[in-house]
Amino acid sequence: MKLRFFRNLVFAALLIGFVASCIDDNGSTYIPPTHEEEMALLNEYLDTLQNRGLDIDTTELGVYYIVDSIGEGAFPVVGDTCEVKYTGFFIDGSVFDSSGSSTFKFILGSENLIPGWNDGMKVINKGAFVYLLIPSELAYGSTGYSSVPPNTTIIFNIEMVDIKQGY
Repeated sequence: MKLRFFRNLVFAALLIGFVASCIDDNGSTYIPPTHEEEMALLNEYLDTLQNRGLDIDTTELGVYYIVDSIGEGAFPVVGDTCEVKYTGFFIDGSVFDSSGSSTFKFILGSENLIPGWNDGMKVINKGAFVYLLIPSELAYGSTGYSSVPPNTTIIFNIEMVDIKQGY
């Protein structure tokens, strides 16, 4: 438990440091990036995380992930019911969504979920804690959605609470 807390603390410190280095000196408001700007920002962010010793893997679709704590048992497959706790945030560290102290249940492969979420869940087994970095093309694309601006990479920290096979 102490190791997990320490890892989360280190990751948070890395995020805060990176965010502080990206703040505009004149305090201007946020303007959504172009797709090219998003990719440059994401690549810079990934480089920063790797330079600080974090091991970043990628799914076949292109979701980046960092395993903070390894779980146990089988990984979910399409049709399984997953129960997770999560927080969604932007590269700048601002939170746009969270399950809070509750859990969120969903069927893996559901059309109601963004492609990056469905793809990223396949690498998280029960008890695991993982960070998913989802480029906009696997999230809300060039239109955005609700509080997620267009061309915006989103990041989730996810704890897989439970997996139930089948529907």
